[in-house]
Amino acid sequence: MKSPTVLRTIVATMAVILPSLVMAQPASTPRPAITGISHITLFADDIPKSQQFYGELLGWDQVPPTAAKPGVRFYANHSQYVELVSPPSPGLADRLDVIAFSTSDAEALRKYLGANGVSVPQALTVKADGSRAFLVPDPEGNKVEFTQDGNHPLAEPASASRSLSSHIMHAGYVVRNRVALDHFYKDLLGFHLYWQGGNPDDRVDWVMMQVPNGTDWIEYMLYLPAHPSLAQLGSANHLAPGVISVAQLQEKLEERGWKPIPGKNPQVLGVDGKMQLDLTDPDGTRVEFMEFKPVEKPCCSPYTGAQPGPSANW
Repeated sequence: MKSPTVLRTIVATMAVILPSLVMAQPASTPRPAITGISHITLFADDIPKSQQFYGELLGWDQVPPTAAKPGVRFYANHSQYVELVSPPSPGLADRLDVIAFSTSDAEALRKYLGANGVSVPQALTVKADGSRAFLVPDPEGNKVEFTQDGNHPLAEPASASRSLSSHIMHAGYVVRNRVALDHFYKDLLGFHLYWQGGNPDDRVDWVMMQVPNGTDWIEYMLYLPAHPSLAQLGSANHLAPGVISVAQLQEKLEERGWKPIPGKNPQVLGVDGKMQLDLTDPDGTRVEFMEFKPVEKPCCSPYTGAQPGPSANW
């Protein structure tokens, strides 16, 4: 046994060393709120043609209103939009460029991700609308953006009543490695499993990960072959505007000249228990209109989070 004198010396030494060690540890960087989908950027071969789809058929507000050129946006509400850009080469199979999420503090989130080993840019990008954003690659190289809205949101347009949906409630894309994506979305960003299922019901084809501070979600599309076709990619890499009723949606679409495939009911009950109606934009991207609330108990697993609803601001 050590003598009392030696023990007192050890205790006194540790009393000096331990506070220094604690002070030397890097302070933990808190993660700011991530509240929902901000926007989706898509490649479009013929932007004026896409303008007819997003602006005229869907009724979303075009910004700027006078020019259908790369960078044009179509707003579902004051902060959610689809942006169209020209592809690096015509006929590109993968039409998805960026999926973006809204955050309360882009700079704090940039620092948080950087402190947790994610490659982040040196500084934020300040856009023309005053929003502050940065772009990172997910573990499979997909571009993910985090955006903090500017101080001057868009005013409600006169055409707001023509919008077929005021809320883009989820987006989805091809995922090969669920474990890697879960580390990014769940472990780092705080997303949680909202629902998962498949067809047949003993297989997991679709995984919905809900944002930590809202009701929107990202959907992993796990079922694609190694070399998917343009149509398969267009279906998997998609966006989903929410509606109260797909039956009412179909009526409005038909009033605007849209026609369903003869002999086929476009209204479909998904295995997640929600009614949906799929459209396809001119470049093959699926726009999955989905009812906010389930009409049946979902297959495969229960919902674990709150259901979305229409946007409170047009």
